[in-house]
Amino acid sequence: MDAKTGEIGGGCPVHGSGQMRSLLGRTNRDWWPQALQLEILTERGRSANPYGEGFDYAEAFTRLDHRALKADLVALMTDSQPWWPADYGHYGPFFIRMAWHAAGTYRTGDGRGGANSGQQRFAPLNSWPDNGNLDKARRLLWPIKQKYGRHISWADLFILAGNVAIESMGGPVFGFGGGRADVFEPESVYWGSEDQWVNEGVATRIQPAEGRALENPLAAIQMGLIYVNPEGPQGNPHDPEGMARDMRETFARMAMNDEETVALTAGGHAFGKAHGAKPAESFAGAPESEDLHRMGFGWLVDAQEIAAGHITTSGIEGSWSNNPIRWGGDYFRLLFKYDYALVQSPAGAWQWTPINPDPEDLAPDARDPGKRVPTMMTTADMVLKLDPDYRRISERFRDDQAALDDAFARAWFKLCHRDMGPKIRYLGPDVPAETLIWQDPVPAGTMPSDAEVARFKTAILGSGLPVSALVKAAWASASTYRNSDHRGGANGARVRLEPQRGWAVNDPDELAAVLEAIAAERGELSMADAIVLAGSAAVEQAARDAGHDVTVPFLGGRGDATQAETDAASFEPLEPFADGFRNYLKTKAQVRTEEMLIDRAHLLGLSIPEMTVLVGGMRALGAVSRHAHHGNAIGVLTDRAGVLTPDFFRNLLDMGTVWQPVDDSRDEEYIGRDRATGTEKWRATRTDLVFGANSMLRAQAEVYAEAGNEEKFVHDFIAAWIKVMNADRFDLSYAKYHR
Repeated sequence: MDAKTGEIGGGCPVHGSGQMRSLLGRTNRDWWPQALQLEILTERGRSANPYGEGFDYAEAFTRLDHRALKADLVALMTDSQPWWPADYGHYGPFFIRMAWHAAGTYRTGDGRGGANSGQQRFAPLNSWPDNGNLDKARRLLWPIKQKYGRHISWADLFILAGNVAIESMGGPVFGFGGGRADVFEPESVYWGSEDQWVNEGVATRIQPAEGRALENPLAAIQMGLIYVNPEGPQGNPHDPEGMARDMRETFARMAMNDEETVALTAGGHAFGKAHGAKPAESFAGAPESEDLHRMGFGWLVDAQEIAAGHITTSGIEGSWSNNPIRWGGDYFRLLFKYDYALVQSPAGAWQWTPINPDPEDLAPDARDPGKRVPTMMTTADMVLKLDPDYRRISERFRDDQAALDDAFARAWFKLCHRDMGPKIRYLGPDVPAETLIWQDPVPAGTMPSDAEVARFKTAILGSGLPVSALVKAAWASASTYRNSDHRGGANGARVRLEPQRGWAVNDPDELAAVLEAIAAERGELSMADAIVLAGSAAVEQAARDAGHDVTVPFLGGRGDATQAETDAASFEPLEPFADGFRNYLKTKAQVRTEEMLIDRAHLLGLSIPEMTVLVGGMRALGAVSRHAHHGNAIGVLTDRAGVLTPDFFRNLLDMGTVWQPVDDSRDEEYIGRDRATGTEKWRATRTDLVFGANSMLRAQAEVYAEAGNEEKFVHDFIAAWIKVMNADRFDLSYAKYHR
């Protein structure tokens, strides 16, 4: 294990003793085995979306009355309800926390998490310890959601409510982009493998003494947390170095640098309070485990306790500021003005209280404005003045309120929008004019003429480059797309820029030669268009060589990004550890290689048939990475490489072939021998053999291996190929909303 990166076998998510495990880790069925299981009703491709697959949320959002919605949200902020009274008479801090925790699950490792689909409504997030009592925040929003219906998704409403909350308390807001469409069932996300929550004594995921760092793709320090344990590493308040380490690592995994981390912490803690009025065991369980008559409520449900303000969520009790519903510089002023003593909250959590605070620095009581109580700081807050780097930033913000205003507004906007992808997907009147580097900007492209497309196809096919090389270059460009955070893809042609052009999976030397040839022939085409078109032309040629006269539809108009428009560090997590479509595996991992193929197909938005036909077609075309196999084209189970045939499936399922591992110490590479003579016929990987070993995938492979389905194979491959090539074309699909 790499103690610096936490990567075992190159960074694939693993846990525990080294036993093979699923990429899903713990599932909802593991946590709540008695919960109602609805998966049977989504079998055979049946959707859980009540609006249907044809519903265009972006179009519905454009007909939203934004002014009226924001006015209703402002009114809600001070409309305290007896069933859940507002602290200080203002729900603003509550909605900020709700929005933060909706967005804060985002992680750069795989782009999953975040606010993009309203996942906070479902398990496990709706029942995470760190999301305690946010069930009430969502119910407070229900009358507004009900009023505006399909024109505002829950996902958008969570974030907009947080923005309006900040504005209503005088805080700075950079802008808001709508367009997040809801899902209606839990998404498949690996949240970790632990079988205990953060408050049940489970160890932190970073254990330096054991040489264990935070595993990829996780970002939170413990199961059920958004970021870190505010009491300290594993609840230890006496480890400020470890607290700073945990904060720096987890925020970096969520795309935040030190300045953004300090600004977000200070800005978020300028408002509201933490709750730790009583021991947590005196309250009910999480929503997913509660009785039917609770109607989805969990944790605190007793009306008398609620009325008295006896609320416990984090276990920490008190506000950070003496003005908890008004933006200003009090957070840093108090942090640096006082020395702090370590105490325990009524719930037993470790926190810090100012020593001998002045009367004017006391905070109002959350229920009784005539009563004054001491403020507090968590261990995570104390680190902002104990860690040298954090302290320098904190002192600057303390002394320059305008700098804090700007930094917090920008960091909050990034937190809430990092998972939305290109700026073209942002909708509504509050989208900022400024384009930010983390939005992966791509200049507008020009739609090429049919004559220019035809000219280039003829030229590139006459260049002498093999079909496999052209197909691999196009795949390398387009297949970086992730439908989790909508990053990557062919638009921008970043495959020719750092860091992508040097990724081992792309066979860099071969890629450089292909890109050079494409650049020489592209004429008026953008490089982004030319790379995709070259691959598609190669597919057409391979289909013709197989006896099928087909045209691969081409959708031009991509632009070319520059290196200056590319945040190279933020693109590093997009590098594939494994790409089963190209039969690439960086190094042996503790997750089965075939599961990583499924994971990549999921990020590409592919169905099982689409994944299957793409694997078979890429093998037939010889479009596999040679880097991981010492220059050999492993898995190309055909004597006609470069011709678009279903030979891969036919030879894989051939009963005249028997397979065995190359040697007893490895189970990644296999030899296929003639059953009668023992002569070696093929070499393949786990990713290849799974299409014969797994019953569901074998059923798919058999379809393409059957006589008479050759044309179906070609047409299905082209359809799936086009889907990947155009996955990121938001510049076209969203253009009508920006006219």
